[in-house]
Amino acid sequence: MTPYRMLIDGQLVEGARTIPVIDPSTGESFADAHVADETQLDEAVAAAARAFPGWASTSWQKRRECLLRFALRLDEEADYFARLLVREQGKPLSEARFEVDATVRGIRFYADIELKVEIRDHPTGPYEVERQPLGVVAGITPWNFPMILASNKYAPALIAGNTVVLKPAPTTPLTTLELGRLAADVFPRGVLNIVADDNDLGARLTGHPDVAKVSFTGSTITGKAVMRSAVEDMKRVTLELGGNDPAIVLQDADIEAAARGLAATVFLNAGQVCAAPKRLYIAEEVYEEFQERFVAATREIRLGAGDEEGVTLGPVQNRMQFDKVRALIEEAAKSGTVLTGGHVANRPGFFVEPTIVADLSDEARLVTDEQFGPVVPLLRFTDERDAIARANQGSFGLGASIWTRDLKRARLLARGISAGSVWINQHTAIHPDIPFGGVKQSGLGSEGGMEGVHEYTRLQVVNAAA
Repeated sequence: MTPYRMLIDGQLVEGARTIPVIDPSTGESFADAHVADETQLDEAVAAAARAFPGWASTSWQKRRECLLRFALRLDEEADYFARLLVREQGKPLSEARFEVDATVRGIRFYADIELKVEIRDHPTGPYEVERQPLGVVAGITPWNFPMILASNKYAPALIAGNTVVLKPAPTTPLTTLELGRLAADVFPRGVLNIVADDNDLGARLTGHPDVAKVSFTGSTITGKAVMRSAVEDMKRVTLELGGNDPAIVLQDADIEAAARGLAATVFLNAGQVCAAPKRLYIAEEVYEEFQERFVAATREIRLGAGDEEGVTLGPVQNRMQFDKVRALIEEAAKSGTVLTGGHVANRPGFFVEPTIVADLSDEARLVTDEQFGPVVPLLRFTDERDAIARANQGSFGLGASIWTRDLKRARLLARGISAGSVWINQHTAIHPDIPFGGVKQSGLGSEGGMEGVHEYTRLQVVNAAA
């Protein structure tokens, strides 16, 4: 069997051409992926449209059975998928295994959600409220978590009765394409279609007249383009976009726990996490202690290829992001103080040392922009209200965290932060059964939980007179 083919209308097919896939730990190609042309993309959408009436009328029990069989197959090949994920994405093997396992758990969670008819009372008589599927869903995923972010789209969409056309990022297509191999004889023909591209078919997919909804995870700039393309047909959209998450460490925090907890999440997946802490505000009274402990925890991180023993930080995923992060570090080093790191590793691939920069102004690009890499600024504050105001600056509002021993105080402060999620004494605590989404330019709608399933439905009221 030729690997890395696409799934269209229940068949594994070759694309119009292939593109090389780069191993970010070497900077060299290690595989080829088949990619679609416009005709094949249209075929995938048409297949999903044909399959929709039958899948929508299929019982919840049968849809659940298909998803659970699919999850089982992925679970049985978890080690293979984790190792392939390391090669195409770059993350350490332990993180890749976690992502695959979390994907399996997420599919199983969504498979158990049944959308039942709700009967409501009214003075004129009872009426029924039901959630109906939308039709063909286009799921477009980024390169930082290609497996779990895809499952956050196709699993709730499918259990709700929609059909799906899934398109992965061009730099990490392989694990998604391999899902097609698992799915080919699990789902009825056309229910799940997987097509890859060379970053040239996104607009055609999101603007396709037979697509009823677009679920996109990626940059805010691209998210705005998705919104524009959806206007003509009034498509539903769910957008999980950029984030520049603040973390606020209060005077009474457990400093060791805060330093280690933030080091673990700041540099998770080489900092390429939409909801990672990306700017740290530290109370003046504990700033020096936190800085010392945070630097110490960061220096324990081991940089290397994801399949090397003991590695906890892999390379940046692609050349474009690598160049962006390197430029941000060089700029920050001119006006701030580099406490550790600050260099590109002297080896092939896209490796950047975990980097901490102090003494930057709030106007520095490393503070105002989403770096999406292994570099973070430390910022002082003397007043909690000032910290909250500074945390709310900017156009993003995805996540935030507060670190303190006073949970009551933290909950009050959390309500003053403009973010879709505020975590206390933790960060990036994202689970499939908890809704997750942003405010401002960090997105629209939710993924996760019952709310995430509702995103793939429309309300229908049935109101009968006696």
